[in-house]
Amino acid sequence: MKLTLAEPKYMKDGISIISEIVTEATFKVTKNSFKLVAMDPANVAMVIFQIPANAFVSYDIDKDENLTLNLNNLKQVFRRIKGNDTLTLEMEESKLKITLQSTSKRTFFLPLIELNEGEQKIPELSFNAVIETQSSILNDAIDDVDVVGESVNFMTTEMIFGISSKGDLSKAEVEIPADNVTSISSTSEGIKAKYSIEYLKKLIQGSKLSEKVKIKFSKDYPLKLEYVTKDKVELSFILAPRVDND
Repeated sequence: MKLTLAEPKYMKDGISIISEIVTEATFKVTKNSFKLVAMDPANVAMVIFQIPANAFVSYDIDKDENLTLNLNNLKQVFRRIKGNDTLTLEMEESKLKITLQSTSKRTFFLPLIELNEGEQKIPELSFNAVIETQSSILNDAIDDVDVVGESVNFMTTEMIFGISSKGDLSKAEVEIPADNVTSISSTSEGIKAKYSIEYLKKLIQGSKLSEKVKIKFSKDYPLKLEYVTKDKVELSFILAPRVDND
């Protein structure tokens, strides 16, 4: 196995984001993609990360490979990536060999580890509300409601995507209208669900990979966020809803 990326930014930023949610994970290297599917330890959030084979300048594999790694260790190595580096990944004696090359050549070796869990399956979900907007709009809205509470309500009407939060005495509301930047598709009025702001603040870092985000949810149902840069990278999250006992 030998994989080389001329634009390692997507790999670097992707692993940086994912490592805030998952500590150890398995990458599946197939003829089509370099992919990770993992759950956080609390089983609240799932991460789906994929770089297609055609994004690599060199993608040489004899067979499918599974690479299980400590993501914090991988993140530390990837922090050493500079703007004009190429990134090469190889297998060498039960280790992942990472080569960064530009004006100098730097080589790192990380141990492959065993992870005692079954393969993660991506659940089949259907959503009644789908919003596509600029990543920065969602980020600003989450930052606004974070001032008030620990959970956030998502709500849609035909023309409005609403984000709100309540504290003991305070309340914050953000209304994002459908326009030439934001599209809203909703099968019914007043679709509403609640999610953890703590998790959302980590997930919306996907904006580092894409200027646009697709937001999918249904009433009291998991949330899916999708960040895609075509032919470069795909990063998606599935977040469990919070149960409202009010």
